Amino acid sequence: MKSQNGATRRLKNLARQNVRLARRLDTGRPPSALDQLRDLTLNFGFSLATGELLHLNGGWYVTHAALLRLASRRHCAGIQVEQVDQSSDPLAGRWVFKATVYKSPSSKGFVGYGDADPSNVSLMVQGAELRVAETRAVNRALRKAYGIGLCSVEELGSLSGPWAPAKSHEPSAKSLSANGSNNGQPRLRDRLCVLIRQHNLDPILVKAYAADFCGTSSLKEANRELVESFISHLATIAKENKDGLICKLNSYAQPVEVKL
Repeated sequence: MKSQNGATRRLKNLARQNVRLARRLDTGRPPSALDQLRDLTLNFGFSLATGELLHLNGGWYVTHAALLRLASRRHCAGIQVEQVDQSSDPLAGRWVFKATVYKSPSSKGFVGYGDADPSNVSLMVQGAELRVAETRAVNRALRKAYGIGLCSVEELGSLSGPWAPAKSHEPSAKSLSANGSNNGQPRLRDRLCVLIRQHNLDPILVKAYAADFCGTSSLKEANRELVESFISHLATIAKENKDGLICKLNSYAQPVEVKL
């Protein structure tokens, strides 16, 4: 009973943190969006600060990382992924995958399909259609398994074609910089700043660590995908091994020259 009460308190605290952050990132966000955010937090434990939810064109979208973390928290028994050969065409860059999520060892499985080709992925990920299709399949299967009605960010298509979502649903390559924002989406810089303040980290050392993590000479040169990956990594290590993170950050401190 105590552990259940503790979990409930943690979710309520997370819900308050998410709502506060959502208001700070967008002061004009409607109350209905905040109510939905609160419900999503209480039901699934999603965190806005770590980028598990994004608000695009008036609606919330869940991320692949959030779905995987939820599966881990709910002790998912396994995920099986296989390519659907008869529907795939490697020469045309079209890939179709089937994913099956087993919530428990006795589960019959929840199935989801994902497809990707150059016509339904954004310019930012063209050339990676196989991985996009696999991710979409896994996302759909996980959403079915855990009753999540939100579409995932990775399932959004390109911005052309009669089947495509409204333009503001997905940032275009030109309108979205590595640390920028689009259509109310929380900026990566803001999310990183939240983590720095939350864990009382040295921002200069964090930027140096980020550049090294992304393999670039500076954080500004890193693309959005790399920066998102670093933010997720930083949030995890700050929570699970704060002392180790501090040691890692200190390794980026510039030595001070002592004059004799």
